[in-house]
Amino acid sequence: MIKGKESKEDYLEAILVLKLKGDTVREVDVAHYLNFSKPSVTIAMKKLIKDDLVELTDEHKLELTTKGYETASKTYDRHLNITRFLEKLGVDHATASDDACQMEHDISEKTFQIMKNYFKGKK
Repeated sequence: MIKGKESKEDYLEAILVLKLKGDTVREVDVAHYLNFSKPSVTIAMKKLIKDDLVELTDEHKLELTTKGYETASKTYDRHLNITRFLEKLGVDHATASDDACQMEHDISEKTFQIMKNYFKGKK
């Protein structure tokens, strides 16, 4: 079940990441990716469909709507940039990625943009 912004964003981000890998995305794929139970994902997907963030095709594939894609892209961008920032500080990749999962939902837009701008022009 979706309990707030964080969980909703995690589901949408999971669908996006799986799609970027070129995979067909079904509820079971999201369950495996997030390590959630299939029934929990089914309940969440019904809510995301109702909120016009996800569509379920006739072949039972999950597709992000334009609104869902925008939310997922924003969350994923935050995840990647926060992970990168933490790694630059010396945090190992696994810990940086785990911490970014938490931080991506709560960091202010102002702080995130400053963090993101830090990398402009840097390799």
